[in-house]
Amino acid sequence: MPEGLETILQIALALIGAYLTALWFCLIVWTFRDIHKRTRDVIVQVLATLLVLVFNIPGLVLYLILRPPETLDEHYERALEEEALLEEIRVREACPTCKTHTEPTFLVCPMCATQLKRRCLSCNELLQIGWKLCAYCGYQEPAREVAATPVATRD
Repeated sequence: MPEGLETILQIALALIGAYLTALWFCLIVWTFRDIHKRTRDVIVQVLATLLVLVFNIPGLVLYLILRPPETLDEHYERALEEEALLEEIRVREACPTCKTHTEPTFLVCPMCATQLKRRCLSCNELLQIGWKLCAYCGYQEPAREVAATPVATRD
């Protein structure tokens, strides 16, 4: 083999070796940073990094299969979205008769005319139908007297 060709092969092999070593190092650093974004468990972080450190590309493939599907930020964001949706569902009110969605300020259902709330005679705030007194001003309405119906007698 010519002397110049041997030197070129040595340089090419050295460059390929340096490239593969740098790639291996970058994969280790990337795995370390990625697993830190996905879990707080230190043991899992160390094991994932060691997996790529020891097994290189096959270790990376195994890590990509086993890693948590979402980052901690994505998990937090999804939890916030779920919480907001649940809160939105809780806030929505529905008519007890026809189950139509109503606003919290509706006195009467617009679909079936069922009375949903009433106004306080003292402060004019909205009150739930079953409340015995106003939660805002403490006013208690006088008890409504039910008119006695005469009993029919046979003569």
